[in-house]
Amino acid sequence: MSALCPVPDISARFFPKPRPSSGNLWSLFFAVRCPRSSRTGRSFRIASAVYTEGVSLSAAKLAGQRRDRSSEPAGDAISLLNERIRRDQGGGREASRNTMDSEEAEKYIRLVKEQQQRGLQKLKGDGGGKDGVFSYKVDPYTLRSGDYVVHKKVGIGRFVGIKFDVPKGSAEPIEYVFIEYADGMAKLPVKQASRMLYRYNLPNETKRPRALSKLSDTSAWERRKTKGKVAIQKMVVDLMELYLHRLKQRRPPYPKSPAMAEFTAQFPYEPTPDQKQAFIDVERDLTERETPMDRLICGDVGFGKTEVALRAIFCVVFAGKQAMVLAPTIVLAKQHFDVISERFSQFPNIRIGLLSRFQTRSEKEDCLNMIKNGHLDIIVGTHSLLGSRVVYNNLGLLVVDEEQRFGVKQKEKIASFKTSVDVLTLSATPIPRTLYLALTGFRDASLMSTPPPERVPIRTHLSAFSKGKVIEAIKYELARGGQVFYVLPRIKGLEEVMEFLEQSFPDTEIAIAHGKQYSKQLEDTMEKFAQGDIKILICTNIVESGLDIQNANTIIIQDVQQFGLAQLYQLRGRVGRCDKEAHAHLFYPDKSLLSDQALERLAALEECRELGQGFQLAERDMGIRGFGTIFGEQQTGDVGNVGIDLFFEMLFESLSKVEQHRILPVYYQDVQIDININPHLPSEYINHLENPMEIIDEAEKAAEKDTWSLMQFAENLRRQYGKEPRSMEILLKKLYVRRMAADLGISRIYASGKMVGMKTNMTKQVFKLMTDSMVSDMHKNSLVYEGDHIKAELLLELPREQLLNWIFQCLAELYASLPALIKY
Repeated sequence: MSALCPVPDISARFFPKPRPSSGNLWSLFFAVRCPRSSRTGRSFRIASAVYTEGVSLSAAKLAGQRRDRSSEPAGDAISLLNERIRRDQGGGREASRNTMDSEEAEKYIRLVKEQQQRGLQKLKGDGGGKDGVFSYKVDPYTLRSGDYVVHKKVGIGRFVGIKFDVPKGSAEPIEYVFIEYADGMAKLPVKQASRMLYRYNLPNETKRPRALSKLSDTSAWERRKTKGKVAIQKMVVDLMELYLHRLKQRRPPYPKSPAMAEFTAQFPYEPTPDQKQAFIDVERDLTERETPMDRLICGDVGFGKTEVALRAIFCVVFAGKQAMVLAPTIVLAKQHFDVISERFSQFPNIRIGLLSRFQTRSEKEDCLNMIKNGHLDIIVGTHSLLGSRVVYNNLGLLVVDEEQRFGVKQKEKIASFKTSVDVLTLSATPIPRTLYLALTGFRDASLMSTPPPERVPIRTHLSAFSKGKVIEAIKYELARGGQVFYVLPRIKGLEEVMEFLEQSFPDTEIAIAHGKQYSKQLEDTMEKFAQGDIKILICTNIVESGLDIQNANTIIIQDVQQFGLAQLYQLRGRVGRCDKEAHAHLFYPDKSLLSDQALERLAALEECRELGQGFQLAERDMGIRGFGTIFGEQQTGDVGNVGIDLFFEMLFESLSKVEQHRILPVYYQDVQIDININPHLPSEYINHLENPMEIIDEAEKAAEKDTWSLMQFAENLRRQYGKEPRSMEILLKKLYVRRMAADLGISRIYASGKMVGMKTNMTKQVFKLMTDSMVSDMHKNSLVYEGDHIKAELLLELPREQLLNWIFQCLAELYASLPALIKY
């Protein structure tokens, strides 16, 4: 067995210098002087260089290119770079968003760091961190044989066990952790394992990785880790830039209404400390800030998030604005409508409406007209509220419940509201406290982790399915006057359960509910269950989110292995909403039929019985859903590269050290390119252009503005005149290089013999992030950072055009990392 300590660091290996490129490499641009034009009768200089092209193009050929667009190569250097720019800048939004000056950004980053330090100190006080750093590392003694683990330097392996062994040069045996990898077994001392190992979990709640890592070759693992790090860094930058963009929006603060005291007095419970803080946070957002609110209220099921939303709605509506409450299901929307109607019953001037698929066409039309004319103050509904036919009279607040359950298009529509109205998002999916504290200054969030004092922990029972146990559990609940949820994973088995329960409880009102029922039927069923007329509700996971039935304190979940852990946690939260002890009975078929992953999920849920322990699950199995709430579901795929625990630790580190990943662009005009290459434009091409002087001027202006403008210019030029000749391509590439250099903080590019140099203001940390993420080993391994210069020693002195090709490729690779950096 091979020892796992010390683990070799592959980044220190020697890499050979790259071979010079062939003429097939991306060609670079540079300045141009044109010959005398037969059309203008005079010569003119383009930028500052001269190059004699060996092949001239005939006017007929140029005209043919103009006619035949299909002849343009789709994969040339400029096209490839344009594709990347389009993908990374998302339709030009990033370029248009970058309007904050360096001084403003410096002030903001300083504020973020101060807030984070306070949060980290609090975390240390709670015993959660050490020296301001939080760790997600695993205690080796908590691992079970077969668990997948991540070693920070080697990668993913399978835990075998802990055994005593005698190390070399010692007579005393010590405990070793044994880990299986793709090409053999490794061991490391338990003390070292506690510093280097993480539990491996995946977003889809399975724990099986695609493949185990190799001890003999850790390069694949290093690439996966780098990919995860760059993805994290990009998410942090996106989060920061969206926050900065929102800070520039303005709306007058809402007035503080004296009637708020009367409204809050109606709340029948004593608020928890977390609730009180959330009330204060939201009130400050609305009444003291001039920027629109975008706050996440994040807490466990039944911890009072709805009351926070109700007070926000009251503040906005009393100022004469409309409020929209958006729910993922009609069942939840109806419940919100009922709760809001009851809470606002003492204020008859406030008009409340529900827009749903349950309504007739005429009822919907009436509702839409009332919204448009301002005759409704609070509008509740599902995604139909986001439709183009819904026109708001004076919308001030959007409340979104469980945003992660909406589709991509709906989420984009919700995001579009955030620049003009106040937005409050409610999430029953918890996020780790550590992540919440690190997010301070990036995302306004209020964390609610304290249960109401009257709440009693839910008792969880996990066992093989037995009709006798089901009957016993239901009898117990009915005997104390309660109601029962009976949940199945599919519609198919509902009727069979109905038949069984009707035989067992002939005098009890039983009903079925699922999403495929007719609207009116589903509405009537849920209404009767809420009123207590129906005692047993047989249903699918349509009841997963938000449903609050105080008298329902037993939930039976059959075929529990078919549910995800997060779903089970949410379903279990449907009961235990009052001072009665609630019971969750989780039934599975014969254990021999269950996978290891299903058994592990169930064991984790049963261990987590105390209220608020959803936050412990969030650190691991549920964390990915909370993560999706913050960063967007499309980002969560990158977690699979390293597993959730290491990903969260890397994210925490990135949030805490955001100022280290900052790049300061330089002015385009200040970039010097000291390489002597001077191409000529052929006279035929000059004649072919309708106004060559104007076109060249437009190219310079586009490059001076930003890469998006330059990309649009190049694409329009090709659409109008076809693929450009070689010398024009060199000119365009020179503009791209100068533009990329400016964005990368490079003020000078020069060459001396076999050495290429770039003067830069980027830090060593930024340089490492960029080079680590480069795809081409040829460029990655030749670049070194020396003071304020990036240098590359080539094997031989390249011809000028090939040298420019090499620089162009190199900058394009560095530029690919730019979305992961703060650009102020």
